Amino acid sequence: MAHYNYLIVGSGLFGSVFAYRARQAGKKCLVIDRRSHAGGNVYCENIEGINVHKYGAHIFHTSNKEVWDFVNSIVEFNRYTNSPVANYKGKLYNLPFNMNTFHQMWGVRTPEEAGRKLESQRAEVKKRLAGREPQNLEEQAQLLIGKDIYEALIKGYTEKQWGRSCTELLPFIISRLPVRMVFDNNYFNDKYQGIPVGGYNKLIDGLLDGVEVRLNCDFFKQREELCSIADKIVYTGPLDEYFNYQYGKLQYRTVSFETTVEDTSNYQGNAVVNYTEREVPFTRIIEHKHFEMFGQEVYDCPKTVISKEYSTEWMQGMEPYYPVNDDRNNVLADKYRHLASQEKNVIFGGRLADYRYYDMAPTVEAALNVDI
Repeated sequence: MAHYNYLIVGSGLFGSVFAYRARQAGKKCLVIDRRSHAGGNVYCENIEGINVHKYGAHIFHTSNKEVWDFVNSIVEFNRYTNSPVANYKGKLYNLPFNMNTFHQMWGVRTPEEAGRKLESQRAEVKKRLAGREPQNLEEQAQLLIGKDIYEALIKGYTEKQWGRSCTELLPFIISRLPVRMVFDNNYFNDKYQGIPVGGYNKLIDGLLDGVEVRLNCDFFKQREELCSIADKIVYTGPLDEYFNYQYGKLQYRTVSFETTVEDTSNYQGNAVVNYTEREVPFTRIIEHKHFEMFGQEVYDCPKTVISKEYSTEWMQGMEPYYPVNDDRNNVLADKYRHLASQEKNVIFGGRLADYRYYDMAPTVEAALNVDI
């Protein structure tokens, strides 16, 4: 049986970037994944000529030029700019919170008018708090942005996303909110953002070019055999599963999608529209073509693909997405991280193996910085 320098468990961004670097360094790698495709959650499925983000919207953004130059050395990225829209009871609001939002909410026209309105609402919250720190997400959000925007654009969406009342969620989850006194709908402050031309599969294919990959391969069903054929392991799967849940299971939120082909060239005019009412069961609608098609290209493609996104509590067998940031899970994760730090010849990396939610760019950066 072949022997490898590295067995890489998981073909998502961390594993694929590590595999690319290891191959460049002359190392022999085997990448395995229990799914039938490589790429982890950035995998795209082509439907009607449209790259559909199968596991939810992925928008690459960073201010790290090294990271940006690295991914562009694999595949060119386009000029997509994330400018989501919020739908609350049929009214549309621009995100992040900026002068467009404030005009739509209050009819104000100048930064001075918007500032006075925000300070008035913040003052009401400060009076209620009477000098104490916010104890939950609701108090924290209202302190940052006031009651009106909180009630319309944050409360229902957040409660759907986490499956809990905002009064039960910790304040640090929303410790910062982007508030801009300019008419700028660009959601991110980063210097660079975009989508790979041709979709994320192009990025993963480029990273794994020349690397041996085995799909439909479950590490835990062949653990002893797989560990015996490599000098070191790069593990990107769930942290608690690696240690056979010996302290108990970590909790996650997960996401499901209702994806349909629509017989129109332009369904909602934007890649992402959030539905912020608690009564609407899905959190947002993604129209995938807008990630890669611009101007006339949108209408040259006669159909479109949309995905309604639903957030729910994770159960065994579902794909874990977001770590649950509460005291119980944070204490448990620290115990597992301590065990991981004592593992010889095992590198733990990525959102599941760290039990932390990472955007794509920090995941790439972390993989670039690991010693090979």
